Amino acid sequence: MAEYDHPLEPTDPPTTAQRIAAYAVHAYTASGIVFVFLATAELFSEPPDPRRCFLWLLAAVAVDATDGPLARRCHVQTRAPKTSGRKIDDIVDYLSFTFVPLLLVWRMDWLPLATNASWIWVAPPLIASLFGFASTEAKHEEEGFFGGFPSYWNIVAFYAGLWFYRVGPWPLVILLLILALATVLPFRFIYPNLAPRPWRTPLLVGAAIWTLLLIAMLPSYPHPPAWMVWLSLLYPLFYTGLSFYLDVQVRRRR
Repeated sequence: MAEYDHPLEPTDPPTTAQRIAAYAVHAYTASGIVFVFLATAELFSEPPDPRRCFLWLLAAVAVDATDGPLARRCHVQTRAPKTSGRKIDDIVDYLSFTFVPLLLVWRMDWLPLATNASWIWVAPPLIASLFGFASTEAKHEEEGFFGGFPSYWNIVAFYAGLWFYRVGPWPLVILLLILALATVLPFRFIYPNLAPRPWRTPLLVGAAIWTLLLIAMLPSYPHPPAWMVWLSLLYPLFYTGLSFYLDVQVRRRR
């Protein structure tokens, strides 16, 4: 989820070209909703292909990862003040990071019970993420943390398909409920773009390598080689462990 706004804004009146550029950034942020739509449309195919859905969601994530620097560079707060880029960002993020990934898990029958009743397992994370996005403490940018689990349900959905065919649906249900609680409880997860040095570079480089590994697993998804699955778990474990370690260090310094 992008750090969309910039705290330092120019004082000179913007030119027409600068205003157009600022609104173009808003349009770029909003374009993520098209990829969300295409991912959702794939879920209505017969049969749906989760690999295509993940590719569309990845495109939405790519927009989300790049609109923040553009917004800061174009100073959208003062040059396009009638539109809230952060609000657009939050709407697209909720749909792409939470709603569609959980809809995918439900649509693919990766949950216990019949399809007409399995929605009860995705209801808690759907509601918890709404509270997470609405929280005034969703981001502790000055310390470099997200407040609570940062609604990475697209990642959870990716691993849901892998686990379903190996260990069944119940471990996923347990994970969904645990992470739903972690979304609203005072846990903190590191914000990679704002992580303190020397951790920022390993986090960002590791995320890029890990993303490439996930893409490499897509052609054989949901049955990639076991070694790729285990290798892909190293980065999420590193990210989670580092988040708790750095959070403890920050709290001790207080």
